[in-house]
Amino acid sequence: MSATRAEVCAVACAEAWRGDGEILASPMGVLPTVGARLARLTFSPELLLTDGEALLIADTPALGAKAAVVEGWLPFRRHLAMVAGGRRHVMMGASQLDRYGNQNISRIGGAERPARQLLGVRGAPGNSVNHPTSYWIPRHSPRVLVERVDMVCGVGHDRAAAAGPSVTRFHRVPRVVTDLAVLDFETPDRTMRVRSLHPGVTAEELRAATGFPLDVPAGVPRTRTPTDGELRLIRDVIDPAGLREREVRA
Repeated sequence: MSATRAEVCAVACAEAWRGDGEILASPMGVLPTVGARLARLTFSPELLLTDGEALLIADTPALGAKAAVVEGWLPFRRHLAMVAGGRRHVMMGASQLDRYGNQNISRIGGAERPARQLLGVRGAPGNSVNHPTSYWIPRHSPRVLVERVDMVCGVGHDRAAAAGPSVTRFHRVPRVVTDLAVLDFETPDRTMRVRSLHPGVTAEELRAATGFPLDVPAGVPRTRTPTDGELRLIRDVIDPAGLREREVRA
């Protein structure tokens, strides 16, 4: 079976949780949610998932469906305790993201007179310094992948290092998944690198869509495509309504 770009992105999101063990997965958005549920149904069965409110669920329902089996209660105070102890891995969005992994979801433009008001800082600082934080970007463009974010919400590697051990203890940005590529920060200076290009994406296309110089090594691999079994899970079990295709351009 051939996979769509959205389905390749779903598997790339799922891979962010590979090897995490018994940790709370907090996906934000359609593709991260498909990815987290796919990971739990395949290579990361110990992942903890919630119903989006205060219940830990034992089954893995389709998007929009109610869980049939509840295995625990996770009120806000207990959720915060998990967050503070590094036992959560969230995949957030980003209105802007720079080469060090600093994220902005608050405003576009200067503080005195911003051009756009966005979500606000929300829980991004606490997320990014207390547990692993990955990012999902459905439209890879120079407006999102920027040289410098207009406001720091999620903390990147340079700012975490400057703040010292109290911040770096749990700080980790394992993965950035976009509609063009998978990126990480596994470089000596902890700047963004290309981990893989999605099938059909060229190095020139990726560079043109990035607002800062991005090295694309000649031998960079392709993002893996879903197996037939994974495609059946995505299409028939997790997202039978095809919501994933609305989030990623064909």
